[in-house]
Amino acid sequence: MSDVTLRAEGLSKQYVIGGRGRAQLTFREMLTSIGDKALQRVNRDGERKSDRELFWALKDINFEIERGDVVGVIGRNGAGKSTLLKVLSRITEPTEGRVEIRGRIASLLEVGTGFHPELTGRENIFLNGAILGMTRSEISRKFDEIVDFAGIERFLDTPVKRYSSGMYVRLAFSVAAHLDSEVMVVDEVLAVGDTAFQKRCLGKLRDVTGSGRTVLFVSHNMNAIDSLCKTVIVLREGQVMFHGDVHDGIGEYLNSISAATTAGVGVEQNVVFISNETNDRDECDLQKVSLWNANHEPLARVRTWDDLIVRVEFKVNKPQNVGSVILKISGSAGESILLLSTQPDGTLVLPFEVGRYAVECHIEKLPLAAGEYRLSVGLAIPTVRFLTWEEDAAILRVFPRDIYGSGKPPESPRTMLAVEHEWRRVD
Repeated sequence: MSDVTLRAEGLSKQYVIGGRGRAQLTFREMLTSIGDKALQRVNRDGERKSDRELFWALKDINFEIERGDVVGVIGRNGAGKSTLLKVLSRITEPTEGRVEIRGRIASLLEVGTGFHPELTGRENIFLNGAILGMTRSEISRKFDEIVDFAGIERFLDTPVKRYSSGMYVRLAFSVAAHLDSEVMVVDEVLAVGDTAFQKRCLGKLRDVTGSGRTVLFVSHNMNAIDSLCKTVIVLREGQVMFHGDVHDGIGEYLNSISAATTAGVGVEQNVVFISNETNDRDECDLQKVSLWNANHEPLARVRTWDDLIVRVEFKVNKPQNVGSVILKISGSAGESILLLSTQPDGTLVLPFEVGRYAVECHIEKLPLAAGEYRLSVGLAIPTVRFLTWEEDAAILRVFPRDIYGSGKPPESPRTMLAVEHEWRRVD
């Protein structure tokens, strides 16, 4: 008997964009359209064919996933990841092709998906279990574990429409992870919630993956994908670009998002923080954070590994005796890797007088292994307090490269640092 739990054959999903159907007309527009025979002849939906544009979110997707496999689904924004999971979860129907699923499927897609806002947390737990086909007694056996993991005991009998987004996702993840199902589908659970909850989610996912359940896990966190998954599906523009070993797949994905083809490519700037200048803070306002190479070329166009310059532009609205600029580089799950400040070494004294300022931090070597990292920036009065702090002001993506001079890039490393070093034998 085949061990295939999930199979997709010729799976495609098409959307119509542009134009407006009858459901999108205002009441006034609907009244004025009554009796308009020309409009009636266009099509049944009252939408002119010339206004329609067809978009394939998925196109001819084929794969098989066996029981107990833990599969990561990765790709750039708009690649079709969320659409694929919605089709697999039967939230939306495919335009073409078919999906076979053996067993029950539990999904955690968007915050609030599958919850009834008017029902309490307690009622939604039983509702979700019933949707999965579980009996009330089966749900009751898991109930205490679900509530304890979600940490919502005080609000258990409160309608979930009054929950914060963090409470929502904690309960949704707990339900999906604890209720019995053969297949679990998770979309970007690590993008919501604090760092402590994200770590608990990863720990629970590891428990789930060790229990023989089939898991599909969508994330931009390559370290989480690498540690949890055995194989990956890489999507690009709605099609499968790669399906296979997780290390090879991460390498394919990271290389695909780099426009550079020369050796030595390392850091790509893909987000620069620019504040809204009309909303100045009382004391200080971060204006801009940008990334450059040693030749002062923006890393959005030129990407080099050896040198990184971080430029911070800010405005002081109220004078301070002295201030400091702080940079922090973190892993994609929030763990701190590097913290730099103008204050400890005393090389740059910054009297924060009213006016605009720009400072640069030149990092000659940034020995990060392949993966995704976050750059955060803050302004502070040393040893007293922060004036402002911008989390994830920029995102750094580091691509595989020949770190050790072996002639080829290493396979996706499970570390965050790739320092230059040398081994020698001592007799």
